[in-house]
Amino acid sequence: MKSQSSDVKFPTCRRAPKLRRGAAARLRCVPAPFLVAQVSDPHIGGEWGGPDPVAGLTAVLDAVRALPDPPDALLVTGDLVDNGSDEEYALVHELLSAVGAPLHVLPGNHDRREGLRARFGLPGDPAAPVQYAAELGPLRLVALDTTIPGRAAGELDAERLDWLDAELSRAPEQPTLLAMHHPPAPTGVAPWDEIGLPASDRAALEAVIARHPQVRRVVAGHIHQPFFAGLANRPVLTIPSTYVQAHVDFGAPEIKLRPGPSGFAVHALVDGDVVSYLHTVS
Repeated sequence: MKSQSSDVKFPTCRRAPKLRRGAAARLRCVPAPFLVAQVSDPHIGGEWGGPDPVAGLTAVLDAVRALPDPPDALLVTGDLVDNGSDEEYALVHELLSAVGAPLHVLPGNHDRREGLRARFGLPGDPAAPVQYAAELGPLRLVALDTTIPGRAAGELDAERLDWLDAELSRAPEQPTLLAMHHPPAPTGVAPWDEIGLPASDRAALEAVIARHPQVRRVVAGHIHQPFFAGLANRPVLTIPSTYVQAHVDFGAPEIKLRPGPSGFAVHALVDGDVVSYLHTVS
């Protein structure tokens, strides 16, 4: 039997599979999934007495670039910088752009909407909530602003929820990833829940999502740790910070942060659903 020709191409594969002798007749190419890498809470400019936030973000982005399957988009779920300065935004933009994937950002409670918009070219009134939909080919990304300028806690008022409802109604058949900063679920750790989303806002968001089955996953940041929950029968996932990590202590009177393994997520669109992989970076 002739060996498989070396110039066979697999146009729908991310990488051509390796062939065994005699396997040509049984070869089937599996289409490559669409991939979104998510990083969160870099806090560039932060001086919390821990590691260097620039080094932390750089290490995570190096790990993203080292993936065998490069991401089709890069998502950052808030707190890009710590103090909101133009210099911090210039630096974080430079670091994130080095990945080479289309970049999508949303604000966290440490961000300044005006600075974020100006540096990343986001549309809208400078002080208005930063929220938008991005058509990523087979996957739709909807970014929702949960921040209150000048406060650590979040909110989802009626105006933002009406916007979300209308935006989701525009593409009811498109698998959708919903991204925000504050996770829409209680953590059970009182200091974190005090600066999270109020229960009434979470319930209102749940009612919106329940009307839109194309929302496959809700992703967030803010709490500096991996966390899994559910909302309207959809998975909710938060990921570690690229800076410092939260110590889970359900009886603690205040938030405890410490150096530790950071990480990122890769969300893959597979057979119309979103599956997520959490990567740890030492």
